[in-house]
Amino acid sequence: MISAALALPLLVRSEAPLHVEVTDGTAASHRRYRENGLGEELAEYGGAAVAVTPGFMRPEQMLAHFGVSEENWRDPVAQEPAFAIAESPHYLARAVAAMAADPDRAVRWNRKSVPSADLARAYGVRDVDGSQPDAWAYFEDTRYGGINGSADEYR
Repeated sequence: MISAALALPLLVRSEAPLHVEVTDGTAASHRRYRENGLGEELAEYGGAAVAVTPGFMRPEQMLAHFGVSEENWRDPVAQEPAFAIAESPHYLARAVAAMAADPDRAVRWNRKSVPSADLARAYGVRDVDGSQPDAWAYFEDTRYGGINGSADEYR
């Protein structure tokens, strides 16, 4: 919040400013905590403030933890089945880049809190393996909703 407040004077100098917070949950999972007043501040300048949360991410550190690379990242699924829903950092980056290029992003996304999968679907973005993983839906359905589904059904 402090960084965002300090960046605000710089953001409003640009045409259609965009502030993206990469976070660890959505407004639904954090009781609307993620939707803050920065969007109101940027709206008068045609801008947007959006909180985006990746799903189960597989950055380099996670790959190293399992002793794999991006090429064989599915190998640990036998020991950690939920890893099958993991998304690469490229997925989040591609979704945010697509949103940033959208001239209507302020109307569509300002003050919203969304999973990377929602942005990816909205813009037709795919992960490096060609899939559109939706970890939040997978965990909500299988871990908390009692549905017996595989991660492949959510890719």
